[in-house]
Amino acid sequence: MSESNSIKFSDEALALVHKIIARYPEGRQKSAILPVLHMAQAEFGGWLSAPVMDYVADLLNIQPIEVYEVASFYTMFNLKPVGKCVIEVCRTGPCWLMGAEDIVQYMEKKLGIREGETTADGMFTLKTVECLASCGTAPMLQIGETYHEKLTLEKVDSILDTCRREVVTPVSHRTKDKL
Repeated sequence: MSESNSIKFSDEALALVHKIIARYPEGRQKSAILPVLHMAQAEFGGWLSAPVMDYVADLLNIQPIEVYEVASFYTMFNLKPVGKCVIEVCRTGPCWLMGAEDIVQYMEKKLGIREGETTADGMFTLKTVECLASCGTAPMLQIGETYHEKLTLEKVDSILDTCRREVVTPVSHRTKDKL
């Protein structure tokens, strides 16, 4: 059996997908793409492989390229495997002006990876992302559903130590009831 033939939502998730699609008028099922991609990312290991995106396209009765365009546009979707702890640092103007670039460089050195990479032990993935809507408390980052604001290098050390001790549930693995 090929990988793409083995990709299938659980019965519970598939029922929710159909419920989401039904929210939109006939012929407008593409409007369900964001919540369905979130579900796919959560259901299939925290990232969206090409076969997973093809499966979503088939469910929505759209072309695969339409799914690829959306998944590659939004930084909340992972197009390759990620670590247990996905660190998303805001890269927009206010955060950058307040030192986010220094924070990213510090974490790259501390973790031994570059932005967009995952540590060899699979623990950390470091990403820069678009505005996380916390400009007044810049620089900031998000891990899972938790914001860490007014970052300093000392706060980053504490955050990384905490992540090493605790299992963090990434945003990509949110429960389906939040969709």
